[in-house]
Amino acid sequence: MIRSVKKVPNLVPIKNVIISVFDKIGLDILVPGLIKNCPDVMIYSTGGTFKFIQDLLGSEESGKHLKEVSEYTGQPETEGGLVKTLHHKLFLGYLTETFCEAHQEDMKREGAVPIDLVVMNLYPFSKVVEKESVTIEEARGNIDVGGPSTLRAAAKNWHRVMTLASPEWYSGFVNYLENNQGKTDAYIRFIAWKMTFKTLSEYDAEIYKYLSSRAHFPEEGETYEFV
Repeated sequence: MIRSVKKVPNLVPIKNVIISVFDKIGLDILVPGLIKNCPDVMIYSTGGTFKFIQDLLGSEESGKHLKEVSEYTGQPETEGGLVKTLHHKLFLGYLTETFCEAHQEDMKREGAVPIDLVVMNLYPFSKVVEKESVTIEEARGNIDVGGPSTLRAAAKNWHRVMTLASPEWYSGFVNYLENNQGKTDAYIRFIAWKMTFKTLSEYDAEIYKYLSSRAHFPEEGETYEFV
């Protein structure tokens, strides 16, 4: 059944945030800006991003505002960071609707929190495949899965979730929060929905372009040993 939402919150205070990024540029602006304008915010993060934010904030502020995603979900990160943000509890936080009682009961059952802001950018696939020496395994390894899945889910639920898919948006968003008491409105979330899907469509197009440029199936000995 396709759900049709009729009632949408206009102003949503930012209380719970997911930050998991490949490119950490601009986090030194975004993270302090979030804490300044949303004093009760909790940031859930992963891997290298968690360590970066922890170092940025220091132990006292990290204790108040930072938690590892694996601690929240109870799911340790898979070796090499293969699976970090793909978890039912997180996706409830992205996709559930504010005014749906059944969704709120699902959240309570799982001990999940509504995610108000998702900050993610993706593995640099296009930059990797620009190298003449790139192997098919390097290309394959730089196809992001968790980031696009999360952004897609969060942006779909623009009714209450804000998405930031590029560091280029951070500074302007902090200024926006300063002028809006740490809340997002429906208009900016709608714009973010559109821009996020633009980012995702361009990312997928680059993957298809690379695969289309390969004239043949990988030959035995080129990269793989077929056994």
